[in-house]
Amino acid sequence: MPRLLGILTGGGDCPGLNPAIRAAVLRAARLGYKCLGLKDGWKGMIEGASVPLGLAEVENIVGTGGTILGTSRTNPYKKEGGVEAVLANFRKLNLAAVVAMGGEDTLGVAARLNAEKKFPVVGVPKTMDNDLSSTDYTFGFDTAASVAMEAAERLKDTGRSHHRVMVLEVMGRHAGWVALYTGLAAGADAVLIPEKPYDKAALVSAVKAAHDRKGCALVVTSEAIDMGHDESEKLDEFGHMILRERGVGEKIAKTIETATGLETRAAVIGHIQRGGPPTLFDRILASRAAAAAVDFVHQNKFGLMASLRGEKIVGVPLQEASGTLKTIPSDLVELLDTFCPAGAEEASVHA
Repeated sequence: MPRLLGILTGGGDCPGLNPAIRAAVLRAARLGYKCLGLKDGWKGMIEGASVPLGLAEVENIVGTGGTILGTSRTNPYKKEGGVEAVLANFRKLNLAAVVAMGGEDTLGVAARLNAEKKFPVVGVPKTMDNDLSSTDYTFGFDTAASVAMEAAERLKDTGRSHHRVMVLEVMGRHAGWVALYTGLAAGADAVLIPEKPYDKAALVSAVKAAHDRKGCALVVTSEAIDMGHDESEKLDEFGHMILRERGVGEKIAKTIETATGLETRAAVIGHIQRGGPPTLFDRILASRAAAAAVDFVHQNKFGLMASLRGEKIVGVPLQEASGTLKTIPSDLVELLDTFCPAGAEEASVHA
């Protein structure tokens, strides 16, 4: 009787999850396994909610966004009896191992279960934020940044037509990868990221100079730039600030308009970045990583994540991959001084 693998997708959805699910199922079949989809991330393991996964379910999903398994930000360690339920359902479903696809939170749970309970799990790194350590890129990022870049280009068109300053707020949680790549690729006049403290005077100066020069300006800002501590800000089950209601883009636009008198508009691309067909890069990366994760299971190498290192996919410890947030290194931050010279000295936004 074939051994059974459980597959789950946790955390925020992003393009590339469906290609990864497909790749895992196809690789598993080649190696003599069958697959079971665990619904809505770790929530599915807690509740024992599953769906069969075979060729019929995955054959045509390589180019579709989202995840056919559903997802959630459920943390078994924050639910009473959650860990015990995960272990019990693992046995009840007769699983040989679990392939967990997610970012630092989903894989952090996987790492802890493996370390504390010897839970047979392997990881596939996905996050549009690109903030997972021990891998060069995560799938979802290329698509999200490409969509944001297109949005920025469209804002430049309307800004040029109306002689306005346009502010685009992008996702990225506490690392500025999406904002950095979007801003650099779209030729923004200023890019605001968590890794570089905000300087209101430098921002205003850069925007005014750009507008004087060409009659319009573009600012790209991360949703997570430091705006000072707010006791009212809510946290999710993993202790992360829920960022959607902070209104960073609107506050930056108001700051610019007040300081310069220039008509300024803000746009928030938000969850549009998460949906739609994955790019070629993300489809291939997702497929390679998921196939490698199944190979780790077949080799009884648990507690590993499939990591992109250069051109190769290699196994790295889950604890190493999920232990530290990958932020933008200084050499890439310095590119902003060349391409969008809005300096940085102050540590918070004062709108």
